[in-house]
Amino acid sequence: MDDKTSPNFELPGFRFHPTEEELLDFYLKNMVNGRKMQHDIIGFLNIYRFDPWDLPGLAKIGEREWYFFVPRDRKHSNGGRPNRTTEHGFWKATGSDRKIWSLSEPKRVIGLRKTLVFYQGRAPRGTKTDWIMNEYRLPDNYVLPK
Repeated sequence: MDDKTSPNFELPGFRFHPTEEELLDFYLKNMVNGRKMQHDIIGFLNIYRFDPWDLPGLAKIGEREWYFFVPRDRKHSNGGRPNRTTEHGFWKATGSDRKIWSLSEPKRVIGLRKTLVFYQGRAPRGTKTDWIMNEYRLPDNYVLPK
């Protein structure tokens, strides 16, 4: 049975809880390199078009954490700031990007993490909510394999 004809049901006891290294070195690198994965666990969605309370219903898997591949806006792919405004608020970055180091090669930076908090209302005045997001990206010096 292939994925298109198999029944849609939950697998009891299955939890998707990847480490940061697995997210970056396996899932994100494979997606960026165009490698199709056998299991479609992480969906592709421009999450900034949705308010955070809508995201759980749009995720392929997850109970308290949800994962998405997010397309980079063409106009922002050269380093400009992406638009993180939704219909009812905006995502605001807290602090600077954090380097994620490889556990197997401790001197190798495998990616960066940016933490964002959702504010209801319009910037710069908004009401802080409990919605928090970690945004991961590959290092700026990452080169696609030929």
